[in-house]
Amino acid sequence: MGNLLRLEEGALHAVAAAVALDPTFALGHAALALLGHELCAPVDIEARLRDARLHARRSTERERSHVEAVARHVGGDSGPLVRHLRRHPTDALLLSVAVPTIAFAGVTTVPRDAWEIVERCAPAYGDDWWFTGLLAFMRQEQGRFDEAMELSCLSLDVEPGAGHSAHARAHAHYETGDHTGGLAWMDGWITGAGAQADSLCHFSWHAAMHELSMGDLDAVRLRYDAQLRPQPGLGCRNLVDSGSLLWRWALTPGSTAVPRIEEVLAVVDSALLASPQSPFMAMHAAVVLCAAEDAEGLATLARSCAARTDPTHVEVTAPLARALRRLVLGDPSGAADAIAALAPQLGRVGGSDAQREVVEETRICALVKAGRYPEALTVIDGRLDRRRCRRDEWFQAQAQLTEIWSPSTARFFDASGA
Repeated sequence: MGNLLRLEEGALHAVAAAVALDPTFALGHAALALLGHELCAPVDIEARLRDARLHARRSTERERSHVEAVARHVGGDSGPLVRHLRRHPTDALLLSVAVPTIAFAGVTTVPRDAWEIVERCAPAYGDDWWFTGLLAFMRQEQGRFDEAMELSCLSLDVEPGAGHSAHARAHAHYETGDHTGGLAWMDGWITGAGAQADSLCHFSWHAAMHELSMGDLDAVRLRYDAQLRPQPGLGCRNLVDSGSLLWRWALTPGSTAVPRIEEVLAVVDSALLASPQSPFMAMHAAVVLCAAEDAEGLATLARSCAARTDPTHVEVTAPLARALRRLVLGDPSGAADAIAALAPQLGRVGGSDAQREVVEETRICALVKAGRYPEALTVIDGRLDRRRCRRDEWFQAQAQLTEIWSPSTARFFDASGA
């Protein structure tokens, strides 16, 4: 649990060892199933859930409730998990699962619902360092960046390796446009107190986003080569961090010789691209398939999302895949309109504003490719109103030109010719 709450390496192996020592450990089996479902860990989820339910029969009410909440959550019904937290607010593992963060997708697509869950549990935790970090992340989502920074620093003073707290601070720096300060702090944390973080590449992604925002493309290249190059074993992170960075880097005016998205495709499980479990993963699958100009893959993704029972898949990620397919097939204007129609609903896929911005940036490029410069400038101006960003100023300058910035090559956003 310490590893899980700090977002450090070792949690999966520790839980597996506990189950090996006590095969009747119901909560251990449930935790393995949860990590397999949420983090793409190599786990036989169905077998772990079966054993968890079997051994929970002789457990306490709290343990039976925990196991049932996990099983129902994995099956797509998170209601029992939310009700479990009402009775047992100090179940930190399931509170972690309930809130969309760096580690988990959350149990609601409505941010305010997640915030309410956290606020309701607050009296049970007092000034606990872990909960303080979770609260800090929630505050930055609410736009209360000063509070988020204060809370994250309080948590990090107690537990310097606290991953949630570091993540909250990373977002506070980014959303306020403090790219210089945020980059300096993140680099120090990655090589210092956070060196054992399980999702270290995501923190590297945050550092790269600061560098990208500042227009330091040479630094982005060095960061990618040293910390973000896709590799087997990273699972979903290859898609979410490396894949999205490559696309955003390639879309940046002035970028050259961006590594090809095939580096990501070579190590990502094909099932993650064709039939991702969560809307958040589906959004990133759509982005990576778009970067690869894989119209067939996007069609497959759209069909699989449309066939799911989750309304977010049906109403948001399936249309997104279809919109990006239009871009790949040479209809940037239609793609831009379809993406614009989805914008009010995009928050339902989970993740952070910083991650979902990749869709907005794709819309900007579609508008420019379609020659709809005034509309592109309106979107860019809105971004600059939120925070100053040199990269957005480059987008602005490019949109003011009378020609499309993408190169005349077979790959319409292959920045090697930009």
